Amino acid sequence: MKNIYSDIIQFRGSHYDFGFMQGQILKNSLIVKNRENQWKVRRPRFKIDAAEVKEAITSIAPGVWEEILGLQEALKWPLERALTEFGGYRLEIPRSGCSILTGDGYLIRNYDYHPKTYEGRYVFFQPVKNGYATVGPSQRITGRSDGLNEKGLAMGYNFMNRKSPKDGFICGMIGRLVLETCANVKEAVSLLKEIPHRHSFSYIVYDRSGETHIVEATPRKITVRQSNACTNHFEELKHENRHHLADSERRLEAIRKNPVSDKYEAFRLFNDTDKGVFSGLYSSWAGTIHTSAYFPKEMQTWMALGGNQEPMKFDFGEWLKGKDIIVKSITGEVDTDIPFVHMDENADWFKR
Repeated sequence: MKNIYSDIIQFRGSHYDFGFMQGQILKNSLIVKNRENQWKVRRPRFKIDAAEVKEAITSIAPGVWEEILGLQEALKWPLERALTEFGGYRLEIPRSGCSILTGDGYLIRNYDYHPKTYEGRYVFFQPVKNGYATVGPSQRITGRSDGLNEKGLAMGYNFMNRKSPKDGFICGMIGRLVLETCANVKEAVSLLKEIPHRHSFSYIVYDRSGETHIVEATPRKITVRQSNACTNHFEELKHENRHHLADSERRLEAIRKNPVSDKYEAFRLFNDTDKGVFSGLYSSWAGTIHTSAYFPKEMQTWMALGGNQEPMKFDFGEWLKGKDIIVKSITGEVDTDIPFVHMDENADWFKR
């Protein structure tokens, strides 16, 4: 077992200052060092056009662009490098897992991915303007893998495939844009229909109304359906699915055949390693790293790293009123010896 942690990041203020603060934290960090080494092996399969990226971001969430500029200034990087790392536009995504369930007042989510990509940052951010306050794990620093905003909108996404990518936003930035700019499920669905998608994902959005919408999005077509469970295959855009769906279908069946009566039972279904939803496939880019839970009516969140854990609980509503989170990190255990990008040396793709 490997002991891991996520730092709790808290900030109230402008997007630019938030970016600058994060850049100062990232200076000389293992995240930056490991990613520099990762790029030496896995060369980017995309181009960066700064003007195009700026237009794409500022047309939806101008504050996020200011955050990227703050990161660039603190790190003293060329704009192209800052956009490569933090811009959330046109990046290539490997395969991954993930499972999501919604119920009476909750959204539960297993984030399944590779340890060498996991940043270990759980972020509370309240901007002074140009966006809603949000909480959730970061992805590529500026993106969010899942989360909750001040209006009670919760979001998570599940990977589907990498078929024929096109110019567009990647999943983490899409998650951030949804949480930053949408007040409810209706607005989230509208945004997800409008923005360009680089890859194929399902985006699950849930709010205080109790409605859950699953947006099946590809670079070619977008459809919307209602359901309370989702793993890693499309139900409507079936022609876009991968050929190997056994694990995704197995996890969805495990969710459906184990009805839960409350939010804690739902959390246990996802986080216990013997229930069939939690995944140990870390070397295959599909191991469960965190289980997160969001409660829009209560404005609370839960977070656990690894399996068979009790969740750390946060009162987002109180934080919005100015009460800081006292603890500095979330800790847990993961059954792997693969290094994590934020805490281990040599979390890169070199063979040693």
